Amino acid sequence: MILCSNPKAQYLAHQQEIDDALARVLHSGWYILGHEVEQFEQEFAQYIGVAHAVGVGSGTEAIHVALGACDIEKGDEIITVSHTAVATVSAIVCAGATPVLVDIEPDTFSIDPHKIKAAITARTKAIVVVHLYGHPAHLDPILDLAKAHDLRVIEDCAQAHGARYKDRAVGSYGDMACFSFYPTKNLGALGDGGMVVTDNRVLAEKALHLRQYGWAERHISHTQGWNSRLDEIQAAILRVKLKHLDQDNAKRIAIAAQYNEALNALDVILPQCRVDCRHVYHLYVLRTQRRDELLIHLKQQGIGAAIHYPAPVHLQPAYRHLCPEDGLPQTTRTTQEILSLPMYPELNENDVTQIVSAIQNFFMQV
Repeated sequence: MILCSNPKAQYLAHQQEIDDALARVLHSGWYILGHEVEQFEQEFAQYIGVAHAVGVGSGTEAIHVALGACDIEKGDEIITVSHTAVATVSAIVCAGATPVLVDIEPDTFSIDPHKIKAAITARTKAIVVVHLYGHPAHLDPILDLAKAHDLRVIEDCAQAHGARYKDRAVGSYGDMACFSFYPTKNLGALGDGGMVVTDNRVLAEKALHLRQYGWAERHISHTQGWNSRLDEIQAAILRVKLKHLDQDNAKRIAIAAQYNEALNALDVILPQCRVDCRHVYHLYVLRTQRRDELLIHLKQQGIGAAIHYPAPVHLQPAYRHLCPEDGLPQTTRTTQEILSLPMYPELNENDVTQIVSAIQNFFMQV
């Protein structure tokens, strides 16, 4: 079986380094918010190109903390997309705000900047921009809109570690940015973890307080925070993997190029990459009107393709009240046609050949 993602293969690829890092933490006697977290925060901030990074418990919590640091309150509206992991929207709800969902660009699956302006009201306080599947959203017009309307921009980079928009890494453009280290991510832990990054010292300090009970000093809560801490073990593992991230992303890009070349002549729409962007292919997502048939065929061939995401947020039971009047036609259409092919750095040539052959054979059938 060829899996859609394979975090165990990533562990095995760096096993000795990870095992050494784990032993280092276990023998240190310090397991929460210690040296490993501090070092990883510094190294990750440097990698993204920002001044501050704050380790938290998950990518969802990273968005929650960022919204809190930006003083988002009950009744505030946050513009984002429905075609995303539900975590993006659930974090907004947990922060007490109201998600306002807008449609996506059909070619990049990212938020459509032209749809944002019409969604802005007097209650709008921020835009959460999702860099979905590893491809950057079109940031320039979004940042211009935010500046014109005095809105915060929070980048959801959960699937875009190492992606670049023009000459900078995603995560370095917004007021704050949020990363997930879920095991299947381009930079994945062996458990949950997340990070908030920013160039703004005041926002970074607020995030630091929020992640641990609002403490500015131990046991004294100056604000109302909660518990969202990145632990030492995960930080140590992530320090190892960060050193290999660019190389692993290059492997993803090479696999995507193989897919593109082999599938270009078929009746599918391949992933697009804007000319001024670096796509890091957290997922390789194609489109076809025969998606469901193709998915069944691939599974019969032992190929673990998947759908990310089968139901947009606005059509899920808990969030149907957020469905806008237009029904988000591009989002709805997209979720009926998308299919994620296996994508991780450890895929070998035989795996890729088997995958593309199975797809080619499917479209050759009468």
